[in-house]
Amino acid sequence: MLRTTLICLLFIPLFALAQNQPFEYKEALDQAYMPVNEQHRRTSPPYRLNGTAFSIRQVNVDAAGQNIVNDAANEPSLVIDPTNPQRMAIGWRQFDTIASNFRQAGVAFSFDAGETWQNQAPIEQGIFRSDPVLDADTEGNFYYNSLSSTTGDFLCHVFKSEAGSNTWGSGVFAQGGDKQWMAIDRTGMGSNGNVYAFWKMGLSSCIGGFTRSLDGGESYEPCELLVDDPVRGTLVVSPTGELYACGSSANSFVVLKSSQPGATAFEWDVVTSVNLGGSLSYASGPNPGGMLGQVWVDVDNSGGPNQGFVYLLATVNNGIDPADIIIARSTDGGLTWGEPVRINDDGIDGNWQWFGSLSVAPTGRIDVTWFDTRDNPGTLLSRLYYSYSDDGGLTWSPNEALSDAFDPHLGWPQQQKLGDYNHQRSDSLGVHLAWAATLNGEQDVFYSYIQPNFVSGSHVVAAQQSSVTVVPNPFSGSTSFRFSMKQAGHVQVVITDARGRMLDVLDAGYLGAGEQVVEWDGDSGTGGLYFYRVMGDGEVLGTGKMVKSY
Repeated sequence: MLRTTLICLLFIPLFALAQNQPFEYKEALDQAYMPVNEQHRRTSPPYRLNGTAFSIRQVNVDAAGQNIVNDAANEPSLVIDPTNPQRMAIGWRQFDTIASNFRQAGVAFSFDAGETWQNQAPIEQGIFRSDPVLDADTEGNFYYNSLSSTTGDFLCHVFKSEAGSNTWGSGVFAQGGDKQWMAIDRTGMGSNGNVYAFWKMGLSSCIGGFTRSLDGGESYEPCELLVDDPVRGTLVVSPTGELYACGSSANSFVVLKSSQPGATAFEWDVVTSVNLGGSLSYASGPNPGGMLGQVWVDVDNSGGPNQGFVYLLATVNNGIDPADIIIARSTDGGLTWGEPVRINDDGIDGNWQWFGSLSVAPTGRIDVTWFDTRDNPGTLLSRLYYSYSDDGGLTWSPNEALSDAFDPHLGWPQQQKLGDYNHQRSDSLGVHLAWAATLNGEQDVFYSYIQPNFVSGSHVVAAQQSSVTVVPNPFSGSTSFRFSMKQAGHVQVVITDARGRMLDVLDAGYLGAGEQVVEWDGDSGTGGLYFYRVMGDGEVLGTGKMVKSY
């Protein structure tokens, strides 16, 4: 069986190329586990940025807090303890080396609201696992849904971490398939603690694409069929206990609703097609081997005038623009849907807006993040962008770029993608985001907290510790980086080319507080556009662009 599966996997990409069709990697074992000797691992400073409205903390670091060179991490999922928001966990697809496609269930905990992360060994180290999805119940227990596929089957297990702990129990078989999503009822009603999951019926462990647990995750029921077979979508439980599922279906979008998902006989009693102005965009451009984002559904639980409103968001190809971030809303519990609204305000066809993520805050604020190429037209260099709505999605704040640009085609671990999604959760003051990017020149997982109350007009204050000036700029030979140190520390300057490839790391050593000048001879590259990042003790002091004359 395994041999047959591997042969099929080898022929799929060749067939796809011959037919000029996009190829998606199935979550199946296709390369053996390749252990990496920790003594031979190379490390570098982790990527870290401090800001007033936006910060970045690298999550997939080693025990010393350092970045691990030549590994890969993507498809992060985030959970926050409802009883103690200081406690969080992020799971991801962990590739110990980019020389192998073998992946495991990576995970890290934070007990200080995301400021620092304790990266643990993968759940079931050496066992093929993928498609991580994390959630929590009202008591603060964490659940980690993970897919395995070693003999052509697609089997999911859900691991549980008891409230307050940083360990995981043995996995409970949860049916499953590729790509599964999970949601847990936290309504406090009779259905509280129920666990629901669904996946692609065409890549399933059973005949069907949905399961549920009515005993708090102790066991999972046999599979149920999915109406209209939605794929690449998510689940959410409404404040009154209804279950919504969404996805792409027949080049359109569909939302399913179960009004009593905890009833003895389960049924989807509402199935509605939703117009988002095009079809789901995937397997192209910045992420040719994977999705350009999940289809997301969420519900307002604010108790305000928009209580119960349902929102659907996806990365959409309208036939002219390859990827826009589009949202629609339902004001009647998913029965009918309004016209689609484009959130990205670049107004230019041809830019890529991708990996859109959606979450609704307890106040009713709608938060949306995505990757965007608008600042580097004609390339796939992407930046993290953000927008929010305080009026139920009728109007949106000006789009704000938050991160440096990165090249999504770096650090592929024997598959041409940066995973399939990012994941976010909103609270009253901001949005917590788990995201993958190549800010270190390779695929890594990051945690960020975005505070929209710092948005003023069209500017998000992302204040860094100091500014950096490059003199001269443009330059032909050497140039210098001039900046002010608020306190003494070890300084490095990382220099990359326009595609994000690392050219040089200039170690300036330990520098004192005050004004500093670091010289660079510029011999590491030819003429063109360069990017620099000045770091002090792992903190980003400043970033920017510079041009070397030809």
